[in-house]
Amino acid sequence: MMMPLRCLSELARRRRGCCRSDHAVDAMRAGLQCLMSTCSSTKATDNHSFSNTYATSCANLPEVAPSEAPLSDMLVDSFGRFHNYLRISLTERCNLRCQYCMPAEGVELTPSSELLSHDEIIRVADLFVTSGVDKIRLTGGEPTIRKDIEDICLHLSGLKGLKTLAMTTNGLVLSKKLPRLKECGLNALNISLDTLVPAKFEFMTRRKGHSRVMESIDAAIELGFQSVKVNCVVMRGMNDDEICDFVEMTRDKPVNVRFIEFMPFDGNVWNVKKLVPYAEIMDKVRQRFNGVERLQDHPSETAKNFKIDGHAGTISFITSMTQHFCAGCNRLRLLADGNLKVCLFGPSEVSLREPIRAGVDDAGLREIISAAVKRKKAKHAGMFDIAKTANRPMIHIGG
Repeated sequence: MMMPLRCLSELARRRRGCCRSDHAVDAMRAGLQCLMSTCSSTKATDNHSFSNTYATSCANLPEVAPSEAPLSDMLVDSFGRFHNYLRISLTERCNLRCQYCMPAEGVELTPSSELLSHDEIIRVADLFVTSGVDKIRLTGGEPTIRKDIEDICLHLSGLKGLKTLAMTTNGLVLSKKLPRLKECGLNALNISLDTLVPAKFEFMTRRKGHSRVMESIDAAIELGFQSVKVNCVVMRGMNDDEICDFVEMTRDKPVNVRFIEFMPFDGNVWNVKKLVPYAEIMDKVRQRFNGVERLQDHPSETAKNFKIDGHAGTISFITSMTQHFCAGCNRLRLLADGNLKVCLFGPSEVSLREPIRAGVDDAGLREIISAAVKRKKAKHAGMFDIAKTANRPMIHIGG
């Protein structure tokens, strides 16, 4: 069951010897009421029957292993999942226009005044880390175009209890920033690259820059980042003919190539015919390469991980559409505008920016966060219902 909401007078009494302003209480009331609203289009589809190709295996996944950090009820949902991984979108802006991320005409961006400031990001991140989050991933938009990215990394990496500070980036301007980012505490990278063909890169991203992304991958390896992953969204008729070429990349490069099933978001014209399911990708890999062996995955791992005999790197599969991993989900998302999103595919969000700017203290913010986490569903609705459900473009959510 969801934790019952405290009355506002009780929340106000959490300040030692002083009361919140009426403005702060009103902001908390608005945040909690927004959280409680339910979108009828997100009803679960437990009774919906899919073909074996699109079967899910939520119930069979093991329980998430406990974190070493102090367990906080704020981060535990009603299904007992402990969320120790926070993804923070630093900006909605991007220097590419990838077809699966945003429409060709672009998207309307949130005014700068309505985005979280440097100090607000650090404050919210500290709240999560002191409650048990030990991994933060910075996303966008494109996080490297934010001018204060190094300073944000420096402050986040200094939070006691944080073990991993990662970033997902398109790599376009990354190589020159990497040495300083590593000095500031960044220790893991996911670099998006959907094709190894420069001309196709320009078509898919609507921009030039393939060689610069490759330079960033090589720079990350040379600098010794503890984790360098290459994210490849596979789309039928677009780049599914390059699957084995990406696997070949792992022969000499110590990278983890991650094949991601094409997912529906507003504006990306998702169609099931464009989806190349995990089973099909795996078949192509096994037909070409010998010695493909499954690795032991952590219970909260989103990817199915494999090694190949004679290869320096590894390959993985993100099967969000055909074999979801909701039972082990340990992720929460903080959007650039300060909204907290507990599920990538769910439309429900709750603002943290508004109560912060209204003067709500940390105790009040924890109440809002806890209530949001408690409302997280057991699993997403399934890809066909997701495709019909209103959600933000990926550029707004954060990759």
